[in-house]
Amino acid sequence: MTQFNVHIAKAQLSQLIQQALLGEEVIIARDNKPLVKLVALAPSKPKRRIGTAKGLVTIKKDFNKPLKDFEDYT
Repeated sequence: MTQFNVHIAKAQLSQLIQQALLGEEVIIARDNKPLVKLVALAPSKPKRRIGTAKGLVTIKKDFNKPLKDFEDYT
């Protein structure tokens, strides 16, 4: 965890953001009293789109027909 006062944080904001993206906890303080914690956001999941695999999977017409190997069990 690293702590920076507001005036230093203003001057080095891009470096502090990079540290947060790398997983380091960055605290911004005023008069050496912690005010805020700078953390990276969790990556969002892409929105699912229905129908993107259409046509990629085919099922034979005899899919439900009993298998010859199992004729003894019917």
